[in-house]
Amino acid sequence: MKPIPGRSETCNAMADILNRIGDKWSVMIVGYLGRKTMRFNELRHTIGGISQRMLTLTLRNLERDGLVTRTVYPEIPPRVEYQLTELGRSLEQPISALWAWAEEHQGEVQRARIEYDREHADAEEQHPPERRYAGAVR
Repeated sequence: MKPIPGRSETCNAMADILNRIGDKWSVMIVGYLGRKTMRFNELRHTIGGISQRMLTLTLRNLERDGLVTRTVYPEIPPRVEYQLTELGRSLEQPISALWAWAEEHQGEVQRARIEYDREHADAEEQHPPERRYAGAVR
């Protein structure tokens, strides 16, 4: 089969974009910034569980991708605010739909996991997965 020109590049670009907007911190940041403009610490405390470093990296990447703007006000101490760009706002609807789906189906997913674990527990006890580490000698 002859390769389709540009298809590989398109797939790589899609994977890159989905990795960015699909990680849990990006989804949460876009969700909260969709409600209002926020300062760094306000965002960090609202999200909860995110480290300062992870929030910084995620905001920087979202800004690089054109989804978030960072505004620094020349005050002492400097005030920095984050808000969604128009491109970032275009993510609100798909993210809201995904959030609603997860909320609606979380019980079904949890039950499926429990059932799967129950069915596969015996098999794993009889044949536990081999644990190999980088650099390990067989």
